[in-house]
Amino acid sequence: MKKFLIYLLLIVGMTAQAQEFKRNIEAHTFVPKGQWIVGSSVSYSEHNEQNYQFLVIDGFNSDGYTFKVSPMFCYAFKDNVAAGGRFSYGRTLTKLDGVTLNLDEDTKFDVNDMYQLKHTYSAIGILRNYINIGTSKRFALFAETRLEVGGSQSKVVTKDNTSLSGTYSKTTDFGLGVAPGIVAFINNFTAVEVSVGVLGLDFSKVKQTTDQVYVGERSSSAANFKINLFSIGLGIAFYL
Repeated sequence: MKKFLIYLLLIVGMTAQAQEFKRNIEAHTFVPKGQWIVGSSVSYSEHNEQNYQFLVIDGFNSDGYTFKVSPMFCYAFKDNVAAGGRFSYGRTLTKLDGVTLNLDEDTKFDVNDMYQLKHTYSAIGILRNYINIGTSKRFALFAETRLEVGGSQSKVVTKDNTSLSGTYSKTTDFGLGVAPGIVAFINNFTAVEVSVGVLGLDFSKVKQTTDQVYVGERSSSAANFKINLFSIGLGIAFYL
């Protein structure tokens, strides 16, 4: 019983000492109330493969491009907290002239003359919380909560020596996610922003029609609780 009372007194004493400790972290205003934030991110990439070989892929011939633009606007309704929206549009074109899959000596697949065109679009509601780094007025962290509704349309056309086949797909997407990032001011009004998605819930439904005859549907859901390197965003914003 005496040992129990001694342990209890030690725990109480340690708890009291822990409560007295203060980090003295001061919150400073980085984005003042009433400020407008507008900006955009644009990305473009091309690819071209000529007789490319990799593992089981042989004679890969393809070319295409991907383009994406995403304008954004926010309003700071209180210090360091802003709400607004983001719109996104992307276009992807891929032309495949030929590829051979060599799984083994007796199993080979050839794909020739395939064409794919895809359009993606989305509207995103966002809520931003800024966290200043010390007393700096040039650098800060932010956490962006996103509610996204969007979709895509794509068509894939394949042909061989005797036939032509086409598949039209329409996708509806819904997502909820969080993307932390960092903002660095170049001057008093212009800043560069980098963000990456780390948490998200995604729901998707796809409807396909092949050769105007065959119809298929697919639904999927996913939860992401890790850093997604494919969701890194880089853009420029103006704080007005």
